[in-house]
Amino acid sequence: MTYTHLHNEKNPIVTLKVKDYGTIDIELFPEVAPNTVNNFIHLIQENFYEGLIFHRIIPGFMIQGGGGQRELRPIKGEFTSNGFANPLKHTRGILSMARTNDPNSQTSQFFIMHQNAPHLDGNYTSFGGVTSGMDVVDKIATQPRDYRDRPYTDIVIEKMTIDTKGIAYPKPKTL
Repeated sequence: MTYTHLHNEKNPIVTLKVKDYGTIDIELFPEVAPNTVNNFIHLIQENFYEGLIFHRIIPGFMIQGGGGQRELRPIKGEFTSNGFANPLKHTRGILSMARTNDPNSQTSQFFIMHQNAPHLDGNYTSFGGVTSGMDVVDKIATQPRDYRDRPYTDIVIEKMTIDTKGIAYPKPKTL
């Protein structure tokens, strides 16, 4: 995994428990995408993700989840083609934000790279990396799914917690 050079013991750590699958630990990189990290931390602290599902899985590409029922204000996409210097590549284990065709439409949906996807580099906000639990990502990515890439059986985010290492992160700047 190519993002180990960003490791910092002060970086926040996400613990994502997936019902019946296991736990994925993710280190967030506030120096790469600060507002996106603030947004993700804020949603985790509100327990926003608990009970939501991974609704899109594509083996060899990524697993996507975090779409909620509540309408959220979007944040600006922190990636190169949107005028923000984000050098983090979409390699196996990277955490990134999903969006629509509007580059400033990020809200809560995220994806974890199952394999490298260089075509996403500079076009989506990458902001963290898996430190343990890639076996869980692999297991999720290979579940049977329908023609829309939705798993036949719900893959539920049972709990998501954040260790900010005592650092207070501000609420995100929304649009």
